[in-house]
Amino acid sequence: MTIQDLKDNGLIIYECISGSKAYGLDLPTSDTDIRGVFLLPQDKLYGLRYIEQVADKTNDTVYYELGRFIALLRKNNPNILELLATPKDKILHKHPLIERIKPELFLSKRCKDTFGGYAFTQVRKARGLNKKIVNPVDKARKTILEFCYVLHKQGSIPLLKWLELNDFRQENIGLVNVPHAKGIFGIYYDAEGTLGYKGIMRKTTANEVLLSSIPKREEVIGHLYFNQDGYTKYCKDYREYWDWVEKRNESRYQNNVEHGKNYDSKNMMHTFRLLDMAVEILEQGKVIVHRPNREALLAIRRGEWEYDDLIAKAEEKMQAVESAYENSALPERPDAEAIERLLVELRHAFYRK
Repeated sequence: MTIQDLKDNGLIIYECISGSKAYGLDLPTSDTDIRGVFLLPQDKLYGLRYIEQVADKTNDTVYYELGRFIALLRKNNPNILELLATPKDKILHKHPLIERIKPELFLSKRCKDTFGGYAFTQVRKARGLNKKIVNPVDKARKTILEFCYVLHKQGSIPLLKWLELNDFRQENIGLVNVPHAKGIFGIYYDAEGTLGYKGIMRKTTANEVLLSSIPKREEVIGHLYFNQDGYTKYCKDYREYWDWVEKRNESRYQNNVEHGKNYDSKNMMHTFRLLDMAVEILEQGKVIVHRPNREALLAIRRGEWEYDDLIAKAEEKMQAVESAYENSALPERPDAEAIERLLVELRHAFYRK
């Protein structure tokens, strides 16, 4: 089923402009996001293949089947609750049935987690992004050799430095476990390469050092410590960083670099929007879509805040959400039975017509 099928068969009961243009936070370059609600033809509803939503290729236009729409409202999904409170000048089509879907039937203390919780996640993402921008990971991948150290006097020296000082090759080294000393290995060296030592590693992608069989007559020449935990953390950071580089929105990233504050300014703008909305819902019992503080939010998007100051401000707002939650008159959860009755009534009314 396509969007055109929905329109041709008169199945769309609600359609509006959403996103930044509904919030009043759009820029000349902003896309136009369309969201809406439709009902399946009755025979398809009764069949085996329920269609939850229909979208275009870019997901700029998305329509939710009424059952899915009501289920998301019951969960206090922010993007869906906002549709019910869309400013009138952003509503493109509204069937009379939509008037029966009142926000107050759905609003509950769950908004603390759905609006506020999502915002908290964005703050964590901002911290992660800041770390990635400030601490880039070199493309040349390190090996376990760079996480090995040779015990020396009262300290240690990096293995690679030790090899250089002694004119040794790692391939000619034999290692053995030291009992009761995790990560510590006895070092043996075969200058001629005739004793069958395995070296410390064979592949640059090795995750562990190699162990060798050592003839009894050979003497240990030192002890090596392998920081395996450090290497494991490095591998995780390396993978996460280069996955992020591969998948990041390059133009948005360049914007973040240009404003020089090392955070995703668009995400942070929406983080503050969501925190404000969470407080409004919990205190006032209503969803305010069009933001009254447009300029303050756009200042965040332009990168006018220092990263540390912005995070501190976000944490203050998180506390405000917690306080509003404790004092809110909203129910803990929406009335599931009343919501189900409404859905049945809406379907009956639509299909009778």
